[in-house]
Amino acid sequence: MIANDPYIAVPGGPAGHPGLVARLVNRLHLDGEWDGALALLGGADSDGTGDGTAAIRARILVDRRWWRLDDPAPAERAVTGLEDPVLRGYLAAQLAYTRMLFALGPRPGDEQVVHAGLREAARDATTRGWATFWQGVVADNVQGDPDTARQRYGESLALCRDGDDLLLESYIVRHQGAHLIESDRRAGEMLLRRSLYLRSALGARPQTAAAQATLAYELPPGQERDLLVLAARSAASELGLTWLNKQLTEPPQPT
Repeated sequence: MIANDPYIAVPGGPAGHPGLVARLVNRLHLDGEWDGALALLGGADSDGTGDGTAAIRARILVDRRWWRLDDPAPAERAVTGLEDPVLRGYLAAQLAYTRMLFALGPRPGDEQVVHAGLREAARDATTRGWATFWQGVVADNVQGDPDTARQRYGESLALCRDGDDLLLESYIVRHQGAHLIESDRRAGEMLLRRSLYLRSALGARPQTAAAQATLAYELPPGQERDLLVLAARSAASELGLTWLNKQLTEPPQPT
């Protein structure tokens, strides 16, 4: 995987929250409108727990923390309060990984939190695909073990296709493409494009912007690259995507 790849995603979504509100929450979450999604759930600090609302709120807050690198306290409170130990550990692993990757006050034991949370989540049918993928990311970015990373990406790809999870597939092929880009540029670029196409089709705006930037920086100077960077900058600015804004205002670098 290309180093310093700041992506995050969470398994599932508000499918357990019935009706129109669930669809609106899901749509706003994919749009990167985290505050709007949280407002529909009663706010970031609401104590409502019915119909899995606490789990949905925690997922959204962890996702917002990743993209915006904002105050971690609301996400940490939401995760700590979860009753499901597997989801609690999985999301705690995401928060710990965020601290480590961006050097945002990493804590003693964070690496252990990451490994333990992902290991347990990889044993659970609900979270297995995403957790296996993130084990690959950690192998790449924390352990410096690309062989294990590639193995985990392959395993998670099989799982996501069994479950028809296109968002997860977009993450996996993006990382597989990054591994291929040096040895087989055409094949690697094709996977980066597939990641972008999947994210665009799903309407996942933060992820699409990140994919646009990733692909742009692997292309030679020219109109396509310029258009991709322009589109990524627009979305990153509008949505307040902290790390992506920084990358897009600095000289091109792997993402």
